[in-house]
Amino acid sequence: MVLPGMLYGATVRSNIARGKIRKISFDPSIAWDQFVLVTAKDIPGKNCISLILDDQPCLASDSVNHPEEPILLLAHTDRPKLRKAIDAVSIEFEPLPPVYTIEESEQQSTIIWGTDNTFKSYLVEKGDVDAVWKEAAHIVEGEYFTGAQEQLYIENNGIIAAFDPENGVTVWGSLQCPYYVHKALMALCSLPEDKIRVVQMETGGAFGGKEEYPSMIAGHAALLAMKSNRPVKIVYDRMEDMVATTKRHPSRTRHRTAVSKDGKLLGGEIEFTIDGGAYATLSSVVLSRGTIHAGGPYYWPSVRIRTKALA
Repeated sequence: MVLPGMLYGATVRSNIARGKIRKISFDPSIAWDQFVLVTAKDIPGKNCISLILDDQPCLASDSVNHPEEPILLLAHTDRPKLRKAIDAVSIEFEPLPPVYTIEESEQQSTIIWGTDNTFKSYLVEKGDVDAVWKEAAHIVEGEYFTGAQEQLYIENNGIIAAFDPENGVTVWGSLQCPYYVHKALMALCSLPEDKIRVVQMETGGAFGGKEEYPSMIAGHAALLAMKSNRPVKIVYDRMEDMVATTKRHPSRTRHRTAVSKDGKLLGGEIEFTIDGGAYATLSSVVLSRGTIHAGGPYYWPSVRIRTKALA
C-alpha cells in the first residue's frame, strides 16, 4: 500500500539493557534538515502506550529499561538514506544495573518497577491444603521452566499512518486488537475518539505477537505523520521485528501434588511465575490465564494457586 507523498519511518533504539540517556549526537555529514525527526518532546499527548497500567513510554526521554527501547524517530522519502541516518545517530548512556531473570527479580537487589518488581499477583485457595500432605500416600513435586518464545509470524509488523487537522489520524496495519491501538493513539496524539481511525488489514500471522505491540509502531508512524503532515510507513525487517517486539513470557512453575494410594488427587500447591520484562504490557492478562488453567482439567478437593508477574 502506497499513499501519495508517503515517507518511510524508522526507529533509533537503545543498545543497552538499562541506563540513563546522557547525550544524543548527530553525525554532521548527514543533511538532517532533509529528515523528519521526532523525540519525546514532540509528543502532543501523554508519552505512554495506554493499555492497562500505562507505564511504557512511546519514546524514552531520560532513561531506557530494555535493549532496543525506542528513543527517537526519523522519516525520509529514501529508504537507503534513512538506514544510513539511523546509524549516524549516537547515544551516550550511563549504564544502570539490569534484571535478567525471575530469580534476580525476586532477590530485589535492583528494583526496576514499583517497590518490589511485581506487576501483578493472584491467590486462589480451596479446601484445606495444609492438611492433605499428612493424608497422602504419595507426594509428587517438581519445578518446570519455559523460555521466551518468538511468535515468528510470516508478515512482519507494519503500519501506515496519515494525518490531517480536520479528520485526525488514520492508521492501517497488520494487527490483532484495533481497539488497543485506538485507545493508545487517543492518549498519545491528544485527539478525541472520533479523530482516530484504525483500519485492520489482512493479518499475515500474529499468534499473540500483534496484540499490544502494534500500538507502539502505530504511535511512531502517527507521530511522524503529524509532524510532517505526510503519510508515513514503518515496516520492520525480520531482525528488528525479532529483537524489538514483545515475546511469549518466560515462566517458572513449581508444582506439589498429594495423591491417595489409588491415584486420586487429594490436593495440590502450585506456584506460577512469569517474567514480564521491563513494562507491564499484557502481563496481568497472561498471568490471569495461567492462574485459571494452573490446575488443568482436574477436580481438586483442595488446592492453593499462587501466581505473579515480575519485572
